[in-house]
Amino acid sequence: MASQDDVSQMASLLLGLTQPNTETIRHAEATLKPILKDPRCVPALFEIIKGRGNHADSVRHVATILLRKRIASHYGKFDKGQQVQLKSELLQVLASETERPVRGGVVGIVAVLAKQESEGWEGLWQFVAAAAGDTNAEARELAFWLLQETTETIGLHLQDQFTNMRDTLFAKGLQDPETVVQKATVKALGQLMSFLANEPDIQIFLGQLQLVLQVAVGRLQQENDEDTIATVLDVLYDLSYSPSVGPGQLKDMVQFALLCIQNSNIDITIRDSAALVIATLAEAKPKTFGKEDALVVTVLETLFTLIENSPESAAGALLESNPAWKEEEEDGDDDINDSPTETSMAQGTLDMLACELPKKYIFGPCMTRCMARLSNTQSASSRKAGIAGLGVIAEGCSEPLREHLTDLMPHVLAAAGDADAQVRECACFALGQISEHCQPEILGYSNQILPIVFSLLDDATMSVQATSCYVLEMFCERLEPEAVRPLLDPLVRKLAAMLEATTKRAVQEMAVAALAATAVAAEAEFTPYIGGIATLMNKFMGLQEEHLYSLRGRALECMGHMAIAVGKQTFRPYFTGTMQCACEGLATESTDLHEFAYAVFANLSKVMGEEFAPVLPELVPHLVKVIGANEGHMEKAEDTENSQFGSLDDSDDEDDENGAGYVLHVRTALLEAKKGAITAIGEMGLHSGSAFVPYLEQVMEVLCEAGRTHWHPIIKCEVAEALPSMITPSIIAYHNGEVNWQKGDANPDNNPLSQHTSGITAAVLTELVELMQEEEKETVGKACEGIQSVIELVGPHALSDKAPEILKCTHDLLIRKAPCQEIDDAFEQVAGGLGEDDDDNDHEVMMTAVCDLVAGFTRVMGIHFIQYLPDFLTAILAYAKSSRPVSDRSMAMGCVSELAQEMDVSSFWESQYKPAILQGLADPDDNVRRNAAFGCGVCCEKLGDKVVQDYPTLLQALSPLFSIKATNTESTAACRDNGVAAVSRMIMASTQNVPLAQVLAPLLQALPLQTDMTENETVYTCLLGLLQMNQPDLLSQSVELKRVFLEATADNSRVANEIKEKLKLASESMGWVA
Repeated sequence: MASQDDVSQMASLLLGLTQPNTETIRHAEATLKPILKDPRCVPALFEIIKGRGNHADSVRHVATILLRKRIASHYGKFDKGQQVQLKSELLQVLASETERPVRGGVVGIVAVLAKQESEGWEGLWQFVAAAAGDTNAEARELAFWLLQETTETIGLHLQDQFTNMRDTLFAKGLQDPETVVQKATVKALGQLMSFLANEPDIQIFLGQLQLVLQVAVGRLQQENDEDTIATVLDVLYDLSYSPSVGPGQLKDMVQFALLCIQNSNIDITIRDSAALVIATLAEAKPKTFGKEDALVVTVLETLFTLIENSPESAAGALLESNPAWKEEEEDGDDDINDSPTETSMAQGTLDMLACELPKKYIFGPCMTRCMARLSNTQSASSRKAGIAGLGVIAEGCSEPLREHLTDLMPHVLAAAGDADAQVRECACFALGQISEHCQPEILGYSNQILPIVFSLLDDATMSVQATSCYVLEMFCERLEPEAVRPLLDPLVRKLAAMLEATTKRAVQEMAVAALAATAVAAEAEFTPYIGGIATLMNKFMGLQEEHLYSLRGRALECMGHMAIAVGKQTFRPYFTGTMQCACEGLATESTDLHEFAYAVFANLSKVMGEEFAPVLPELVPHLVKVIGANEGHMEKAEDTENSQFGSLDDSDDEDDENGAGYVLHVRTALLEAKKGAITAIGEMGLHSGSAFVPYLEQVMEVLCEAGRTHWHPIIKCEVAEALPSMITPSIIAYHNGEVNWQKGDANPDNNPLSQHTSGITAAVLTELVELMQEEEKETVGKACEGIQSVIELVGPHALSDKAPEILKCTHDLLIRKAPCQEIDDAFEQVAGGLGEDDDDNDHEVMMTAVCDLVAGFTRVMGIHFIQYLPDFLTAILAYAKSSRPVSDRSMAMGCVSELAQEMDVSSFWESQYKPAILQGLADPDDNVRRNAAFGCGVCCEKLGDKVVQDYPTLLQALSPLFSIKATNTESTAACRDNGVAAVSRMIMASTQNVPLAQVLAPLLQALPLQTDMTENETVYTCLLGLLQMNQPDLLSQSVELKRVFLEATADNSRVANEIKEKLKLASESMGWVA
């Protein structure tokens, strides 16, 4: 029992905390702080809480807040009898308290004490059970209020009571006739389900998810109860990654989320939370989600309808991501609304579905909705949704989109000329996305795309102009000079004029980016424009206003791209000025300018080569420091639950002394800058020559540290890319720029490597092998690419000590036993989603890199790889099964074909190669057939007489490829090209076993090659050889042969000059003239 004096003093101070006067509150807090460190404060505060009628309710409420903050640190100082009395009286107060804020405060105190009771608090659970069965709705609500606040205690210590709680408490509460009790039950059960989401015990409560959702639907339909809806959506988000959630629960969760998204009467942020649940489920359970065909269709229809009916720009995702555009659109408005919109919500969710769901489930339904809306001539908003949807899915569905460009592009190009500005704007957005993600196939449409985009640069709508610049940037980056040549002059002039005419910074930035991409595409043909454009860029590079730094950075970036385009000689006059501007940017605090500077250093080191060396002493130490810096910092954690009177927390006594109460905040801008610094230092190592050797030790140290200890995969990926470049300076310094190694020669006596090069190579491979065993697939893929580049640069001796470990890691990846795969597979197996027939996610950049590395082993190890070939071949061909996705089948056929190029695979021909090739040639996909045709030709070429008995079967399997029309897609044309090359190899390998009278006519009709120019040498060498032999079947086709030779030697032919000369000589000898 507290003394009356203690209670009176405490009440007076608490009253001060309730006053609307800052000084009074500060004085009360300062006086209370030492008092609250004394255990006697507990009975004093409790007397005030109990003193209904003697103390104002506001004072009693403050007393509950302070007691909740302080009870944990003082509770152990009371004897057992005092503790029992305190707990008993707390429950009595709960039973009688009528003031809701005070009751809530006491519930919080009870929750804190429940955590302190290591042996349990039986009286509390008896109280809860009694309250839950009370006839008074407030009492029943109180029971679930207590359960909600004691979630952690229940989850950790009352597992044996879960079934009973489910059946006697939660089941009844969810069906309580009083809404207030239902809501309290939903919150209590929802919080417990969130707590247990990743635990096996969640199974006990998942059966009640339907009841929870039924209550939530009622609250949504009757009163738009946003508080309850938000609670339920938080629970669904937490459950999304739970391995216990199966197809039934997923379907219920998505359907509820859809109801929320479709309800325009609730706050947009809550609807956005519902969209996040759908997106997260797609990420967490892609196969389970994708198999629900009707559900996928319903979700997509909802999203497309939102985009269609929303007045916002559907290309806003592009513009909103540009800070300059956002700032200018706000136009000084202090009331900035950063809330999501219906369009951004729908597009973000659609993007996630396209990226995460297996393509065989998502692509078709998406395309159906896009095409239906694009064909709606009566509704501009419908066409807007169709073309915007196409742009949104371009990244996630890039592979199937590339295969359907022939069908899609007429609609996209038509939308670019639509009468409606929003449709045109979205068409530009879609063109940009397709240009970015559907390379290289989209380049075949340059003659159609460039004129349209060129005209859109003059569009009356500013946002259309801006998105047109975006298309140019994305599209031109990979164009060849001849593709951009017809429009180069007017394009450069128009972009330059736009830069000088507009004051809208976002448009200026996008125009500069478009100019940079145009320069890259034009290459040396940009030389006449560099002087004028450099003058423009110098003006922007001199900008000093902080809000214009992004434009200054873009100009700097443009200079780097122009350097790449025109080369060292032409750019030399601009090198010093550009470097000076970049270094001045490092003196600012702008991480954006730092990032742009690092990109310029990377590009200019690539262009200037050894002439870049003089700046190394200044730049390398700076970059090493940036790479080694910590981009995170500790900040005091906010206690959102008990934020009132924070200065009176227990943390003031304890946490400040032991470092608790702080959280790590990561500055993402510094993360991107670090990534740029690693890229720059890698390019400097690769291109600066032997001058970089003195810096290798410190650079390797910081790169290895970042690779081993950094938490973010983008840094690990960048390290994996940079590490191989560290070997190049040593090769230049100690090997005159090249290691003369022999395939398969690992004899120590023939080791061509210097001690220095051996050391740096071993260090690089050690780190790359570690990165191969990371849990992030992108990192693993980059590590595989790095190892391949190292062994092909340095030769077999690079593998002398590392071969067993590298080969094991590679094989583990092929059989899905690597760390980055076991995590995914374990999760999918628990979730019931993994199966060979529907595994649509294996083929990624990583798996392509793994197969490329295997091919690299054969090129370097030669005969020494034979002992490993059986295991590797079996693993690779598992991806060629008809049940695998197209990308896997194509990848596998390409890989085994490359192996056949480098090794004698005759022992595997009958059992593995022949069946795989025949299956590949019969595949419905052109890319698979193309690779199978290549493999067929290579095997016949390398194995010679060992396979001639199979020529009839192989030729029959190849014959359908010759019926492919040249006007078809690039992949089908390439398929036919590889068929022609395969037959050519068969002819050269064993002419007498090929029925030339039947074969030569279709072969000649399929020439010249349309796409795969690398096979020209094979095909024309074959024909020239037959001609030299005066082969009668070929001579009987002289008219067709003449056509082929004349087309191949024409000025616009893409046949290499060396081959052209041979064909011209042959034509002259035959008397053929153009």
